[in-house]
Amino acid sequence: MSEDPKWPRAASLISDAESPIGIIDIPASKTSISPTNAHLTPAAIRSAMSRFSTYSYTTARDLSELSLQDLGAIPDPDSNEQATIAAIAAADKELTIALGGDNSITYAAMVGAFNQDLTQASLITLDAHHDLRDGISNGSPVRRLIEAGLNPKNIVQIGINDFSNSAQYARLAHDLGITVISRTKLAEIGIERACQQALEQLPGKIFVDIDVDVCDRSIVPACPAAAPGGISAFELRQAARLLAASSQVTGMDITEIDADKDSEDQRTIRLGALLVLEMVAGFQTRN
Repeated sequence: MSEDPKWPRAASLISDAESPIGIIDIPASKTSISPTNAHLTPAAIRSAMSRFSTYSYTTARDLSELSLQDLGAIPDPDSNEQATIAAIAAADKELTIALGGDNSITYAAMVGAFNQDLTQASLITLDAHHDLRDGISNGSPVRRLIEAGLNPKNIVQIGINDFSNSAQYARLAHDLGITVISRTKLAEIGIERACQQALEQLPGKIFVDIDVDVCDRSIVPACPAAAPGGISAFELRQAARLLAASSQVTGMDITEIDADKDSEDQRTIRLGALLVLEMVAGFQTRN
């Protein structure tokens, strides 16, 4: 790539400098329900950030006013969730951005963001799936968080899609008191209202899980579980910015991208990089 001193690259935002925002790689993939090379994704997202600038046209601000403190990568996160929990808790950032990896990382990333006390915590998921399965996998983090003390009434799930969940897990979500804004409802009210509703409803500090398979499969070919008819890349970028702008939000993750399955133009990985930038742009607008 050619370099232009008047066009700083977004990858330059990541440094060792102290910052209220931390970024950490959690390359989990071993417990995925379907085979994945999602462990390759954090490094790929960081690399893709070089393709974008640091300037947000919407907010008219340069992200270089802030930096992303590099919290490194968790070695073998599938076998050592305590390392993830400890690293995020010790960093104690106003906003921690966790790069997955499959969706199993949401459990340890949220527990770490709340320093192992989920009793006053809240969760927003952007996901086609409820993630209430038994066992330990990318299909179980929400159930595991509830078992660890998260009040299910403090969960809002945005983008739950038709034919992506079983009737039994849908009933379980209902019986637990989880608020669901389905893909169909989202089409009616829009992503901005859905995010506002979630923030207004939930108490205390919030963790946000962005499972990129909430998007339409045509725009995220690297997400094995994505289906035709999901949300758009723009809607997901809007959600990342809107939610990060709230001082309630203390942690966010990006999950379920398999860098090895992406299209030649890297459209899914590039979306992952843009989600990081939208999070920083949103954080920058906090009062």
